Amino acid sequence: MSNAKVLPLLEPAGQGMAPCCPPLTERPMTAEEAETAARMFKALGDPVRLRLFSSVASHEGGEACVCDISDVGVSQPTVSHHLKKLKEAGLLSSERRGTWVYYRVEPSVLAAMGKLLTPAAAA
Repeated sequence: MSNAKVLPLLEPAGQGMAPCCPPLTERPMTAEEAETAARMFKALGDPVRLRLFSSVASHEGGEACVCDISDVGVSQPTVSHHLKKLKEAGLLSSERRGTWVYYRVEPSVLAAMGKLLTPAAAA
């Protein structure tokens, strides 16, 4: 008989979570919503990160291997750092396949970003 304890699997931070905020013109943001949006915008505020995010979002099939998106004018360790920051902000998710890591922008993230910056519909 084993004493092994089975622990539940937790979803990594940021994966499957969309930045959640109402349109800016709908109502004032709560402190939590502002923190979430600020984290997202801060991550995208760097030109290299914005290029990486754009490369992943526009890549055929909706995901990109790190080997396909690393040509942004900085070293590979710097690319990895920026991708990590995008993941921490909840903008990217990733999956390791063999020796490569594939990144994707979840459709819910793009939808939430568009919703945040789109004026609320007139009633």
